[in-house]
Amino acid sequence: MWTVVESPIGPLRVVEQHDAITAIEFSPFAAADGRVRGDRGDAHPVLVEAVRQLDAYFSRELREFDLPLAPAGSEFQQRVWQELGRIGYGETASYGQIAHRIGKSNAASRAVGLANGSNPIPIVIPCHRVIGANGTLTGYAGGLERKQTLLSLEQEALF
Repeated sequence: MWTVVESPIGPLRVVEQHDAITAIEFSPFAAADGRVRGDRGDAHPVLVEAVRQLDAYFSRELREFDLPLAPAGSEFQQRVWQELGRIGYGETASYGQIAHRIGKSNAASRAVGLANGSNPIPIVIPCHRVIGANGTLTGYAGGLERKQTLLSLEQEALF
């Protein structure tokens, strides 16, 4: 099932399967990309809670999400996504730092970047908090403008 939530970065489609969030998608939404989404289910309890938490996050009232998550990915991707979840609200880390945190060398930075870009649950799994080694914004599946908005939202909430 899925629902749509309005946000400062545009509409987001939140998808659940088996009572866990499996995806958050930026608009424009993909049509036939092979992902299972099912029917729209705005009243599904997991989706209702996800919308509540996303609204609270965008209102600067929530810093940590507490949702059941089930992102589909390889073992390496899962390790990267788990580490992304450890980057604190308003903080950033580089691809190289993430590689080191999962026990890899800087040579794995590119693989970390690919895993980061494949994150199916952005915002909740905060891939927007990963930046280049020199502190610059780098690619983001939702576009750099959305990434900048998310980082600014978190920074402004800290002060």
